[in-house]
Amino acid sequence: FRNKIRDLSFKQGILTSVAKDETTESVYENYYNFAESVSKTAGYKILAINRGEEEKILTVKLDPPVEEIIRYLEKCIIKKHNAHTEQILKDTIDDAYKRLIAPSIERDIRSSLTEKAEDEAIKVFGKNLTQLLMQPPVAGRVVLGWDPAFRTGCKLAVVDETGKVLDTKVIFPTAPQNKVAESKKVLKELIKKYNISLISLGNGTASRESEAVIVELIKEVDTKLEYIIVNEAGASVYSASKLATEEFPNFDVGQRSAASIARRLEDPLAELVKIDPKSIGVGQYQHDMNQKKLSEALSGVVEDCVNKVGVDLNTASAPLLEYISGISKAVAKNIVVFREENGSFKTRKELLKVSKLGPKAFEQCAGFLRINDGKDPLDMTSVHPESYEATKKLLESIGYSSKDITVAGLNGISKKITDFKKVSDEIGIGEITLKDIVKELEKPGRDPRDEMQKPILRTDVMEMEDLKEGMILKGTVRNVIDFGAFVDIGVHQDGLVHISKLSKKFIKHPLEAVSVGDIVEVRVDSVDLKKKRIALSMVLD
Repeated sequence: FRNKIRDLSFKQGILTSVAKDETTESVYENYYNFAESVSKTAGYKILAINRGEEEKILTVKLDPPVEEIIRYLEKCIIKKHNAHTEQILKDTIDDAYKRLIAPSIERDIRSSLTEKAEDEAIKVFGKNLTQLLMQPPVAGRVVLGWDPAFRTGCKLAVVDETGKVLDTKVIFPTAPQNKVAESKKVLKELIKKYNISLISLGNGTASRESEAVIVELIKEVDTKLEYIIVNEAGASVYSASKLATEEFPNFDVGQRSAASIARRLEDPLAELVKIDPKSIGVGQYQHDMNQKKLSEALSGVVEDCVNKVGVDLNTASAPLLEYISGISKAVAKNIVVFREENGSFKTRKELLKVSKLGPKAFEQCAGFLRINDGKDPLDMTSVHPESYEATKKLLESIGYSSKDITVAGLNGISKKITDFKKVSDEIGIGEITLKDIVKELEKPGRDPRDEMQKPILRTDVMEMEDLKEGMILKGTVRNVIDFGAFVDIGVHQDGLVHISKLSKKFIKHPLEAVSVGDIVEVRVDSVDLKKKRIALSMVLD
């Protein structure tokens, strides 16, 4: 009985939600008088309705096809006509269904809808997180990290090309102090002293006011200076963490936050691994779902990204090393301690001297750890040590040695191998492994993030009031959710491209058209200054 009733309730039932008080203003106004087929209600709507119900703003219920279900139960239970018992059985069936079965079925269906919606949201969160972690580093620049604030002042941190913090300051260019001239003087001194060419501005409180000061500053300095607004989600979480205290024991939380904002531009992956993935701000209703399942999924995403990129063994922090296959938290700390006590690693094999890192762990992690300027040039590649002998045989057979491996790579060596199957048999490795080795030797230590689009650097500011319908602008996709994508077009308020405006062709999910970090061209369709909403379209024709 139960499965049939559940099936009927799911296929023909209507999920409804109404406001407990329609005069209340809230983010749930779209659900104040909502009714939709249970089987067709999108996951993000389920999560929104659940939250509205939990916050006691909405009343939610499932309206099943009661008459059809009652008829079905009567047909199953009342086998013969009996004038004395038939009405009693009908009343019993009606009472049993409405009082006992229906509430149980409703709980069951809503629970399964929520679980499915959570799984979908976690999947989207994971894809967004992947794209964010795989953003290309802005390398070779001295960056000024700027953590904006009003009363406590804007915290600054100068970070060199390697991520080392060179200097920190606090300035007060915003209300209530409004010390703009004094702040500009400090900024100009820092720019001149450290040859700063890029400012990484957090998008938090006082960001708009800070940006105005930066744009004025750019016009006043002689050197080329650019800025970018960085999503500072999680920076405050990191700055107050035990890890940040260990990394910057003499800094306050503001200085740590400014350093993090600068570093997440220089190397997003290395910096963002220090922050709980749930706090990074590229998800949807992440606080409403199964936290254990979410944490496991996101940790897996971070681990995949770190292993795909690989890390420099001599510069990687313990939090970054933790995500390398085979390296536990304790071993990661031991690697850093060993490095501090003995100096830089010269070969991958030295890892075996690290406490608690045995042969099995070495086998798992070695291929993901790079050593630049080490004793063996192969250590700067992703070629695993167990394939070194075969790699050296390969190089010898085509007239090279491992000493010929440089950052530029051995371009064109794949053309020297006419028969991969024959060569793989000769040197004693699989054909697929051989092709991977050749690909790596042609471009050693290649960073898959280099293929991603570079972030948009700005030199001028635009206000929301400057936007006009029909304007064509370039922007960066900041978040992708079930019903569309939020795009940063440089006005502090991300615009929404609804799923129907993402592509000319029909798509089931926004991820089919865009990913976090994509640089896209959009048209402004409407601007609501009061509600601070911008509607955009990527369908420009």
